[in-house]
Amino acid sequence: MLRERTLRLQPGSRIHALCVLGTHIATDVYGAAPAGAVAFGVKHTEGVNVEVAFRGRAEPGLLPGVSHWPLNEGMVLRFSMSRASTEVNDNKVIVIFYAEGGQPIDQARVFLTGIGISLDVDADRDGVVEKNNPNKASWTWGPEGHGAILLVTCDRDSPLSPAPDCDDERVFSKEDLLDMSRMVLRIEGPQHLPRGYEIVLYVHVSDADKVGVFHMQNPFFGQHYVHVLGRRKLCHIVQYTGGAAELEFFVEGLQFPDETFPGLISIHGIPLSPIFTDTVVFRVAPWIMMPNTLAPENVFVCSVKDNYLYIKEIKNLVNKAGCDLKVCFGYINRGDRWMQDEIEFGYTQAPHKSFAVVLDSPQDTGLEQFPIKELLGPDFGYVRREPLFKAISSLDSFGNLEVSPPVTAAGKEYPLGRILIGSSFPTPAGRRMTRVVRDFLFAQQVQAPVELFSDWLAMGHVNEFVTFVPSPDAKRFRMLMASPVACYKLFRQKQKEGQGEATMFKGKRAAGSLGAIVQIPARVGGRRGHFPIPLPSKAGKRGWHACPCSRMPAHPQALFWESEWDGIKPCALRGCWWSGTEDLRKCQLQQSGTMGGLVSPQIHSSHSGLADTLGSI
Repeated sequence: MLRERTLRLQPGSRIHALCVLGTHIATDVYGAAPAGAVAFGVKHTEGVNVEVAFRGRAEPGLLPGVSHWPLNEGMVLRFSMSRASTEVNDNKVIVIFYAEGGQPIDQARVFLTGIGISLDVDADRDGVVEKNNPNKASWTWGPEGHGAILLVTCDRDSPLSPAPDCDDERVFSKEDLLDMSRMVLRIEGPQHLPRGYEIVLYVHVSDADKVGVFHMQNPFFGQHYVHVLGRRKLCHIVQYTGGAAELEFFVEGLQFPDETFPGLISIHGIPLSPIFTDTVVFRVAPWIMMPNTLAPENVFVCSVKDNYLYIKEIKNLVNKAGCDLKVCFGYINRGDRWMQDEIEFGYTQAPHKSFAVVLDSPQDTGLEQFPIKELLGPDFGYVRREPLFKAISSLDSFGNLEVSPPVTAAGKEYPLGRILIGSSFPTPAGRRMTRVVRDFLFAQQVQAPVELFSDWLAMGHVNEFVTFVPSPDAKRFRMLMASPVACYKLFRQKQKEGQGEATMFKGKRAAGSLGAIVQIPARVGGRRGHFPIPLPSKAGKRGWHACPCSRMPAHPQALFWESEWDGIKPCALRGCWWSGTEDLRKCQLQQSGTMGGLVSPQIHSSHSGLADTLGSI
């Protein structure tokens, strides 16, 4: 902000200046003095404060009987205004120059118009736009932090709009305004500004495509809000109304934080002649991924040709849990039942408003129209990230995303949990989630993503072997991990206990006795074997210690939290196969692992739906 500006005195004439309240005008008295001047004096009206400084240090006031200061090099006169003007040029400062003997030889007159300008936002995040908050031009994180917050208006409040609200430049209803953050321009001054001055709202070109500002136009003819700033509009000339006025603006975010956009946006209020700038800073509220441990409100399920009875059972479970069941029918899902691979639920939040936002996967299958046609609506937003040129892989499905509940790791608190992303070791053949999605998740800055090795699975999804469920104790959740190694050990134990002839996977392709399944050697040469896991006794280096599943972390609390972790679910593999003769590459789960569970925490009870042991629901 320009809090002090310079003005050149012109002896023998009068000049006019606009003085913004809270700023100073400095003038070099020595440099403007006429020839022969050795001293100067100052007269001013009541609304002006005057200070004389010599080489940066304020001079004391004049002693009784002394009417002027000696004129020395480095002598500067600083003046400001204590109140706004009621008329143009209604205040003045007169500088009188004196020769030897105290004779006045000339004078310079400055006529001042005082105006108050304050561009304000909710800088302390209490829902109130207070005047001239000292922290309005900066932003810090945390409960003791400061700085205004902006929501991305990615929902669709009007059925007349074909796209999210952030894609247009119109306000259809008051619900649109409720999603936006208020910004108030407070002005106090005469009935009109001096000639040549205007007040302008300005946004930098780098921020223009990330913010939109609306203002009411012609309020006497109904509330009609016009887009005045953002996108192609870099500045807006404010209509000056005179007197004391508060002009209300509504600000919307257009983009979530991303790799090239940290989320900070600045808006400036300046007179057209650049004598003063007032700045406010917004941070766009991040997209926050919802953990599984929250109490559900709605349960979504796909209807396909062979799951009528399944939906009936789910409906009974959902009714017991007090939730609403929403069925996605075939004309929308087009035969695709894997909803968790298509979308991820989250939300965005500011002090004045919060709403749900669905993140759409770049991997389109049959459900690509579901989030737009069935979810996007009032207070339900939509966002999507997809690569422009790079091909997508199975790891781009959102079954490859999980988020923990609030945790503490290495002494650091994560009050919104940590996002888990399935990934690979840094090898040329490894698969990873596409960079544009990973960059988006990291850029939100509130859930500190961590990448886990999941490329050992055929699908490569992190939710196949790790998930979180609610619990009623002080910890509030449990982490579950699917373990093929634990399954192998369990099978061997049961075999030793005399249950080797028990039939496993009855009716399935891999059916057989427990003992026979455990003893099946691995098939090589690129063909898929059907066995729980490779044998340690006959597979040599291809024993279960060589299986990629053995690389799963033995102590995941080192990654996520400091206390002990919670449980292992034994889970058989449907098959493992190699590329070549030595390198075991991919495994496929025979059972559902940690996918497909439905747990609803209630006050007095818990309702759970578990996947069939021979396949996920």
